[in-house]
Amino acid sequence: MATVKRDYYEVLGVARDCTPEELKASYRKLAMQYHPDRNNGDKAAEEKFKEVGEAYSVLSDPQKRQRYDAYGHVADGAAPPDFGNFSFDSAFDLFDMFFGGGGRRRGHTGPQRGDDLRMNIEIAFEEAVFGAKRTVEVPRATTCTECGGSGAKPGTKATQCATCGGAGQVRRQMQSIFGQVTNVTACPTCHGEGQVVTDPCTVCRGQGRIQGRHTVEVTIPAGVDDDVTLRLTGEGEPGPRGGPSGDLYLGFRVKPHPTLVRRGQDLLYELPITVPQAVLGDTITITTVDGERPVEVPPGTQPGRQLKMHGLGVPHVRSGRRGDLICVVRVVVPSHLPHHDRALYEQLGGREGKPAEVKKGFFDSLRDAFRG
Repeated sequence: MATVKRDYYEVLGVARDCTPEELKASYRKLAMQYHPDRNNGDKAAEEKFKEVGEAYSVLSDPQKRQRYDAYGHVADGAAPPDFGNFSFDSAFDLFDMFFGGGGRRRGHTGPQRGDDLRMNIEIAFEEAVFGAKRTVEVPRATTCTECGGSGAKPGTKATQCATCGGAGQVRRQMQSIFGQVTNVTACPTCHGEGQVVTDPCTVCRGQGRIQGRHTVEVTIPAGVDDDVTLRLTGEGEPGPRGGPSGDLYLGFRVKPHPTLVRRGQDLLYELPITVPQAVLGDTITITTVDGERPVEVPPGTQPGRQLKMHGLGVPHVRSGRRGDLICVVRVVVPSHLPHHDRALYEQLGGREGKPAEVKKGFFDSLRDAFRG
C-alpha cells in the first residue's frame, strides 16, 4: 500500500498563508529537534528530519510553493516532485544554525548577487481573464553609469584582497560537538568578493549602483488571480560592484468586476428575471467578458436555478482551458403593482389561504422508497 504523505504545512506546523520568515523559523526549530546527531540513531527521528527537510525545500521556493498550493502532492505513479538537491547537509547549514553564521559556505566568491524584489500591480478583471502586456516601473537600484558598476573611480580598478588573497573566504579550525571541523566564512574585509576598492567612485561611493527606477515589460498570462506570482529572472536589484541581478517576483491585485464574481475557473452572474419570465421562459441578453451573449431561460424556472454557459469562464493559467459562466437566477417580485397589473394577477387566482403545492423532488421520492 502506498504511503500517504502529510500536508507540508502540517509537517512544518505553519499556516498556509505563513510568511517566509515564519516558515524558516519553524523549519529550523524542527530540524534541530529531529537531527540524527541529536537523537542517537533514532530511525523515527531520522524520518522526521527527512520529512521536515523535504517540506521546507518545496515551501521555501516561491515557484514550488505555488505549484504545491495548486496541485498538492503528485499522484502515485507520476514523476516525483522536484525537491532540489535535498540531503542532510543541504537541508540547511548546520553550522549556521549552531554557530550563528560560521558554517560551510557554498556561495561562490566574487561579485555578490543582488537582492530579489517583490511587488504587486493592480490589473483589470478582463486583463486577468485574457492576459495582457504591461509596462511596470520598478523602484530599484541601477548600475552606476560613472564607473560601469565596478565601484572604482574611473581610471582605477579594484585590487586583490590582502586578507583572503582573492579567495573571498577565510578558514579556521574549531572544535564542535561533531569533532574537529574547518569553519569557512566569507572574508570580513572584501565580504566574499576577493577584491577591494581603494579609490571608490564618487557617484556611487564604491557600491557600483545608485537608486533609481527600472522599466520592465511584463506579459501577464491569461487566467492569473491574486494568488499567482510571476518570477522575472534578473529583474531584481543589481549586485554590488557589478554582481549579477536578483529576480523580481510580481504579484497581482485584480480589480473586482461590477457584475461577475470569479470562483476558480468559473464566473458567477446573478440573473434577475421577472415572474412572467420565470413562468413562461425567455431569451435574455447579458454582458459577459466576451461581449453580449443570449441566455435561454426555460419555462418554469425556479429561483436559485443555475444556467450554465460553457466555455465563457476563465482560462486555466497553464492548460488554457476555460471554465464556465454560471447564471444564478433571482426572481424579482414587484413590491408595488399598478392597478392594471394587479387586476391581471387577480385573474390568475391562487390565493386560497394555503401553501402552494410543490411537486415532489427526486430525493423526496428516494427517501419514501427507503422508508417503504
